[in-house]
Amino acid sequence: MPHLTIDYSPNLEAAVDIPALCDHIRRAAIDTGVFPMAGIRVRAFAATHVSIADGDAKHGYIDISVRLRKGRTTAAKQAATQAVFQAACDFLAPVMAQRSIALSMEMRDIDPELSPKSGTIRDHL
Repeated sequence: MPHLTIDYSPNLEAAVDIPALCDHIRRAAIDTGVFPMAGIRVRAFAATHVSIADGDAKHGYIDISVRLRKGRTTAAKQAATQAVFQAACDFLAPVMAQRSIALSMEMRDIDPELSPKSGTIRDHL
């Protein structure tokens, strides 16, 4: 795994191709070599209600959260974080040049003893 969740303000939907952003981030995660392709999941959710900075409705945000099982070195996680974040920055640069957007990302480990998994994706790849 990792599971990558994109939480964003709904006012960005007209300006950002969210499905394309999901795919771009998925490809960047694969390209890191840190994550197995079959385990990568990218999903995006628009927040129902937001209030940002000075409250002006023109502001937007995109927050990327990455959850993954333990077992990777800090250096590998740092490199993957930088690569995925840079991919998001590159994808969003044209929109960010035109409007107010806060972009953030966090990667954190999941305790495998407290996170059972089952699936057949690998069987079908």
